[in-house]
Amino acid sequence: MKIGLTYDLRSDYLNQGYSMEETAEFDKESTIEGIEQAIQKAGYETERIGHAQSLMKALLEGKKWDLVFNIAEGLYGEGRESLVPALLDAYKIPYAFSGPVTLGISLNKAFAKQIVKESGVNTPAFHVVSQLSDIQKINLQYPLFAKPISEGTGKGIDTKSVINSVEDLQQVCSNLLSKFNQPVLIEEYLPGREFTVGVLGSGEDAFVPGAMEIVYKEDTHNFYSYENKENFEGHIDYVAVTGDLLEQCKLVALKSWNSLNCLDGGRVDVKIDRFGKMSFIEVNPLAGLNPVISDLPILCSLNNVSYQEIINEILKSAIKRNFNS
Repeated sequence: MKIGLTYDLRSDYLNQGYSMEETAEFDKESTIEGIEQAIQKAGYETERIGHAQSLMKALLEGKKWDLVFNIAEGLYGEGRESLVPALLDAYKIPYAFSGPVTLGISLNKAFAKQIVKESGVNTPAFHVVSQLSDIQKINLQYPLFAKPISEGTGKGIDTKSVINSVEDLQQVCSNLLSKFNQPVLIEEYLPGREFTVGVLGSGEDAFVPGAMEIVYKEDTHNFYSYENKENFEGHIDYVAVTGDLLEQCKLVALKSWNSLNCLDGGRVDVKIDRFGKMSFIEVNPLAGLNPVISDLPILCSLNNVSYQEIINEILKSAIKRNFNS
């Protein structure tokens, strides 16, 4: 079986003049090498394809693969993560990870939260600010938390994201609307402990290989910002979750995962609300897969699940869905 690899390489975009923050979700060469080596160790042939433009060129040239391992995030728009799987669907080429509808919904945090909430999962009350006049319609309990509606890797999150007044809310929304050119998600701030939960598999076969707590060091602001994610070794400790807390994480993660029809592998971020109840934050159906610095491999390692086992499980799920169902 020949498996193609689609991805966005960070260095390619930096060389084109994009900033470190603009390229925060894109992958290092070591990530692609790690995935490629693990797929080969699993017994498959690999071929690097690259980003969406490279995929389009290859498709037009008539190239085919038995399966595509897709981690391409895309650069612009709410459909940026959906582009590669949509192209592969058009050519009837099977792929690993979620489809274009799930990726589009999950990238829009408000859409995802609404579906997860309807499935019965606890999630903080929220409001979407598309223009500054929308602030007048907000009826939420302070403190609030603000972030761009369709960004990842903590982009747009900093010390001003926790909001205690209407004046601060106005200023933060104005800055985010201007900088990211997209709506702002406002939700009631979750003050409790924070966790990220790994999920492998699809549907009834989905399972949690482990979870880890995000523990902030004393000199660090207590939320998973872009700065903290980029420099986690100096700002954050990761601790494996066990016992009843792990069971709470599993319950929220798996119900959220399946309500959004996420496939093969990824992460769900959760946090404890002011009532002490585990609450959904967001889902990551295209989670980072760098063997050393990405959250999913780190949390799996803390729970004695190797990187090779992660890739094996993702491939097993994708192959079962596409060829054995």
